[in-house]
Amino acid sequence: MLQPVADYLTRKPATYQLLADKPLSAALVGFMFLALIIAPLLHLLPAGSALYLSAYWVGLMGKIMCYALVALALDLVWGYAGILSLGHGLYFALGGYAFGMYLMRQNPAHDVSKLPDFMVFLDWHQYPWFWSGTQHFAWALFLVCAVPATVAFIFGYFAFRSKIKGVYFSIITQAMTYAAALLFFRNETGFGGNNGFTGFTHILGADITAASTRVALCMTTAIVLAFSYIGLRKLMSLPFGRVLGAVRDSENRLQYLGYRTLWYKLAAWVLSAVLAGIAGALYVPQVGILNPTEMGTVNSIEMAVWVATGGRGTLLGPILGAGVVNAAKSYFTVAFPEVWLLILGALFVVVTLFLPDGLIGLVKRVQQRRITKAAPSTTTQTLQSEEPV
Repeated sequence: MLQPVADYLTRKPATYQLLADKPLSAALVGFMFLALIIAPLLHLLPAGSALYLSAYWVGLMGKIMCYALVALALDLVWGYAGILSLGHGLYFALGGYAFGMYLMRQNPAHDVSKLPDFMVFLDWHQYPWFWSGTQHFAWALFLVCAVPATVAFIFGYFAFRSKIKGVYFSIITQAMTYAAALLFFRNETGFGGNNGFTGFTHILGADITAASTRVALCMTTAIVLAFSYIGLRKLMSLPFGRVLGAVRDSENRLQYLGYRTLWYKLAAWVLSAVLAGIAGALYVPQVGILNPTEMGTVNSIEMAVWVATGGRGTLLGPILGAGVVNAAKSYFTVAFPEVWLLILGALFVVVTLFLPDGLIGLVKRVQQRRITKAAPSTTTQTLQSEEPV
């Protein structure tokens, strides 16, 4: 009875092998990331050049790559550990707010003592205690990782220890995100209330609207996305990744074998939250605004749609899904703004019914059909060669 789990722990997961071990596929993935890193440099060309990339496209590329990073983070817990989170928008927004505090304290005169406008409006005379040190870039980066990690650890520890699973866990994550959004909407919390953070001017002393800064931010996002993909791919090939797969398939049997699944799930959950927080931190300076709607339940559900569309449990699938869905969103929200949500819902239904393995699964299905068609001719040739004279 326990043999299937034992066998799973001694082999590489089949979902990980998909399009990952083939040299050609690896080269294509490498070329894709290289193109994402180099493409923003076209924005530095003269505006009249045929290869010139406008600020709109550079910003859109950066935003979609941030979404791809948070989709990759969600795939870690949903695709490999089988834990569906409908609240990853919270960690995304927490990372954004942590870095947004740093950006709000940067101004042309570099006067870090100047209070933001929303604090002046509330007649505050000093920063709240949790804003201490946020004028320092290094401290802001620490908060970007530490705040989502701390929240994820506390929530995950009690949820996993209580053995909350399935739809109940998903509902709780959504409820937590909704509660956090209501909290951040309040002005007295010190995060700008309904308006949130905006009006960013400088980052590391550079003008945030300058072409060179936009290019640097977009390239940094591409590099972070590439290294996150490579790191997670390596991690999933280790025993840790195999244990996560066994947790997804049969956690009770794995516990019977002596594994403390709580800490495996918690480690994946915290790592996923940190990646989502980093995505939020990269998102804020490129978009230029952050408010509590970013941690809304709708955004968190969209993240799950990205992963499902691309193919969960594949790492490359969520990146592809986030790119396809958000590119379509950018078009349809302009061309047909009143029906975009209907299109998104229809996409999720189609993927669920006809593409359960997402776009990556569709590619695998096509490959298998080609192999099946080629198999009969190969078998015939083999039989003919073995015919006695």
